[in-house]
Amino acid sequence: MTAARSWRFSGERVDSIVVVGSVALDSVKTLWGESQEALGGSAVYFSLAARHFARVSVVGVVGQDFPKEHRRMLAEKGIDLSGLKELPGKTFRWVGRFGRDLSDAKTLATHLNVFARFQPKLTPAQRKSRVVFLANIDPDLQAGVLDQMRRPALVACDTMNYWIVSKPEALRRLLSRVYIFFVNEEEAKVLSRQPTALHAARVISHWGPKVVVVKKGEHGALMKVGERFYAFPAYPVEAVKDPTGAGDTFAGGFMGYLASAREYDDLRHLKRAMLYGTTLASFNVEDFSTRRLENLERAALEDRFTEFREALRVSDGGFAVKPRSRVRAR
Repeated sequence: MTAARSWRFSGERVDSIVVVGSVALDSVKTLWGESQEALGGSAVYFSLAARHFARVSVVGVVGQDFPKEHRRMLAEKGIDLSGLKELPGKTFRWVGRFGRDLSDAKTLATHLNVFARFQPKLTPAQRKSRVVFLANIDPDLQAGVLDQMRRPALVACDTMNYWIVSKPEALRRLLSRVYIFFVNEEEAKVLSRQPTALHAARVISHWGPKVVVVKKGEHGALMKVGERFYAFPAYPVEAVKDPTGAGDTFAGGFMGYLASAREYDDLRHLKRAMLYGTTLASFNVEDFSTRRLENLERAALEDRFTEFREALRVSDGGFAVKPRSRVRAR
């Protein structure tokens, strides 16, 4: 077994990740079919991707109706659920539909249920984690999570249009405490009030994040590191059955790889993280809900990663950058 495939046996050299976000039951309809009350939520997609590289601990909330088989599956994948609390009531539900434009999800219904009462509280072990990912929840709640952490080495977050519009100042304050910011293209433009992804990433980086990743769906992703921009295509998938959770899966692969590398400001690793995130997202969209991620083996992930890297003519050393090239960390 190669070093890249043996993180479970590498002792304390792998940093643990705390992810704070939603755990949901989704009902989704696309041109390829539909799923009813299937497992979903940002914390779930992130964890199922990141678990290939690092130990992941979830902070979230579910209702009394949350299926036991979902808990069992996540635990069997090595994901720590000690921070997943159960409250009286029903689990968060989202109902959506995708048409021919798979980058545009039409929300038909949102039932927050117990998620409306979500107040993240970290366990003592979670507070000591070196890496934290704040999924797209209220920026004040995200800041509250950081207040509970003991000097994490790497902080990353995501957001959504609702918070950009309703709490822009809280979000900007949060970004001053964040090293990596994930945002989709339309959200980046709204947040920055800029017409292009490039301008948006540049403005956002002035608010704090040293790395800004703009997700562009089937058109790939853009990463701004320091003063440089790097564009990455999406992995070509012939049949996209369900794009739900692709962005969170991308972030999970990205952050999971960085946690295993333990060098967060090394440009080579940031670029490899982009490739791993893209590769995992390509698996996610091949089936509904988390089905493809649940059954994904590390060997299959590595095979597709290698195929993708070779298609882009990317050597092990990276995209022709100096081996010691870095950005200055906080």
